[in-house]
Amino acid sequence: MITLRHHIVSLVSVFLALTVGVVLGAGPLSEVGRAEGDATSVDAGLKTAVRAEQQRAAFGDAFAGGVAGIVYAGRLTDRSVAVVTMPGADPDVVSLLEEQIGVAGGTVAGTYAAGDALVSPGEKSLVDTLGSQLMTQQPDGAVSAEATTYDRIGELIGLAVASAKPEGQGADGKAAAILEGLAGADLLSGPKEQPRRAPLVLVVLGDEPSTDGGDTILAGLVSGLDRQATGVVVAGDLADGAGQLGRLRTASTQAATVDGIESPAGRVATVVALVRALTTPGGAFGASGSDGPLPLG
Repeated sequence: MITLRHHIVSLVSVFLALTVGVVLGAGPLSEVGRAEGDATSVDAGLKTAVRAEQQRAAFGDAFAGGVAGIVYAGRLTDRSVAVVTMPGADPDVVSLLEEQIGVAGGTVAGTYAAGDALVSPGEKSLVDTLGSQLMTQQPDGAVSAEATTYDRIGELIGLAVASAKPEGQGADGKAAAILEGLAGADLLSGPKEQPRRAPLVLVVLGDEPSTDGGDTILAGLVSGLDRQATGVVVAGDLADGAGQLGRLRTASTQAATVDGIESPAGRVATVVALVRALTTPGGAFGASGSDGPLPLG
């Protein structure tokens, strides 16, 4: 995965190449030797700057990882999290996030992978039809009657994996039926044995959604999940902060958001946001979050 450090190194390398090109090409041929000397000096200076930036980044990563347990203070003890990954989510980053949930004292109730069909605008008819069928199997009022296609399927997923009770809830036949229907349509896959429903849901973003309604699909799914869970956190990488996560932040949703999860600091911020979501909805955190890098309250 491309990290911020890789971006910095790449940009400095390009700048170095341009600088050397200007030095070599700007002066007369009689001054080639002097230009090469200047380029060598610039080269050394930029390499030093790159090393310093790498050291600062490594220190930040080590610091975030080292203080994580102190920051969490076991505040997810006796709490569980359902992890929902969107298509294209980095499995290594997901594993690291789940590891940090454990450091905070929490448990991962189950990890569920959204299928491509769930977020594909071309499969809206399938999602709508299945959602309508599954809704009829639930008690009256369990799913909002006025919910749109993706809000409704988000609520149904929430009924199956999440709970509005902070302590969570046990699995039941109706939740199992939802998961079975979703899996049969390749919309969502999960553990073979249905786990306990969790109060918290962590949605991990992946590929950029389709430009043809993809943002609306994501916002609907998140809003639906949020209606059924105690708290929801949506997390993405640095690029998502200016992309799909940034656009989600403008939508009407009570879910908290965090960007920068490819870094240890971003993952720590995500877990702190999960802790906060137990009592306080919303908030935009991370590298480009308008509410700061992480919840401090």
